[in-house]
Amino acid sequence: MSAFPTPAWLGLDEDSLTACVACGLCLPHCPTFRLTGDERMSPRGRIALMRAVQTGGVACDDEWYNSMETCIQCRGCEAACPAGVPFGELISGTRAAISEARPLPLHLRLGLWGLTRPRLLLLGSRFLAMLQRIRVLPRIPFLPRQLPLSGSRLLRRSEGDVVLFTGCVMDVWQPEVHDACETVVEATGSTVVRSGPRTGCCGALHEHAGLHDSAREMAEHVIASLPGEQEILVDSAGCGAALKAYGHLLGTPEAVAFSDRVLDIHEWLAEHGDSLPQVGLADRPGVIVQDPCHLRHVQGAHGTVRQVLGHCSEVVELNDDGLCCGAGGSYSLLQPELAGAARDRKAALIRGVSALSGANIVVSANPGCSMHLATAGVEVLHPVQVVAEMLASSHEADSGLEGLPGGATDGR
Repeated sequence: MSAFPTPAWLGLDEDSLTACVACGLCLPHCPTFRLTGDERMSPRGRIALMRAVQTGGVACDDEWYNSMETCIQCRGCEAACPAGVPFGELISGTRAAISEARPLPLHLRLGLWGLTRPRLLLLGSRFLAMLQRIRVLPRIPFLPRQLPLSGSRLLRRSEGDVVLFTGCVMDVWQPEVHDACETVVEATGSTVVRSGPRTGCCGALHEHAGLHDSAREMAEHVIASLPGEQEILVDSAGCGAALKAYGHLLGTPEAVAFSDRVLDIHEWLAEHGDSLPQVGLADRPGVIVQDPCHLRHVQGAHGTVRQVLGHCSEVVELNDDGLCCGAGGSYSLLQPELAGAARDRKAALIRGVSALSGANIVVSANPGCSMHLATAGVEVLHPVQVVAEMLASSHEADSGLEGLPGGATDGR
C-alpha cells in the first residue's frame, strides 16, 4: 500500500467531485457494476474513492487502483446522472495521475506507439494478413479474423466538399467502411477528400490511457494537417468524440473552431441524405442497431443512425439503453475477463433479439465494437455499409440485402 505525495495528488475539480449525491441512478447504466455488483466498480463508488484520496484521508492500494483501471470509460453514467456529474473528466484526470505514478503495461505502450506511425501500422498489418492467409498466425482476440491485404479500392481525390477523417486502425483494418461512406456521401452530390496517413491518429486511446500530453500533441498535429473550413466527417464514434473534444483538450480558439467543423457521418447524412434511395416497406430488411458508447453517451448522435437507416431498412432496437459491449478501446486487452463478460452479454442479447425479430443484420458505428463482438461470433457492419449496399442494388426491383453478411449468427 502506498500513499500519494500530497492530498491533492489527483488534481481533480472539487466542485465536480462533490456534485455526486450518491443517488444510485447511474448503477443500472454502469457495465462493470452490472457485471460484478461491487460498489467499488460503480460510478458513485469510484467518485467516493477519488474524493477520499484527493482529501488525503485514504492511501492507494491495489483495490483502489483496480477500481479506477477497470472503468471502461463508456460514460453511460453521465447520460443517466440528474446532477450532471462530469464523470468522464473525473476518470480521465484520475487516469492521467495514475499514468504518472506507475507505467502503463508494456504491450499497451507498444500498441499506442504503433498508432502514431501509420506507415509502420500499414506494413505490419499487411504482413499479419499474409500470415493469416497461409494459416500460420495463431488467433489473436483483438485482430479481425481476416485482415485486408489491400486498402481502399476508390481513387483518391485531392480536393473535396467535405473531409473524411480516416484515422489509424480503421484506415488499415476496415478500409471498406471508408469506401462505403465516401460512396454514400458522393451519392448526395458532394465530393469527398480523405484526411489520409498524414493526419494520423486522433489520440483517443492515448487520452483514455491517461497520456494527456501525447493526446494534446496528436490533437495539435491533426488540427494543423486539416486547415480550412470544410466539414470533417468521421465514421468512427471514438474518433469523432475525440475530435469534438479538441476544444476542451487544448483550450485554444483554433481547437474550438476545429471541433465545430466535426460531424459524425450520420449527422451529416441526416441533413443531406434526401437523395438517398427510399425502399418500400415490404422490401426493407430488419437491422439490429448496437449503439457505440461514444456515439450515444458522449456525442448524443445515435438518433441520426436511425434516421439514415430509415431510408432503406427497419431498425430493430436492443432496448438496453446503450449498455456497453465491453470494447472500450484498449479495454479488452487490459481487462479481458470483464470485457469478455460484457461482450458475451451483449452477444446473447443480439441473438435473442434476432430470434424474435427475424433480423440478421447487425450494425455498429465504431470499429472497436464490431471487432470486439466478432470475437463472440457476431458479424457487425457499419450502418453506412448497409446504405451503400442498397445504393448499389437500388436499380434492381428485388434488390434486398442478401449480399450482406448476417450478423446475429454464431460464427465461431
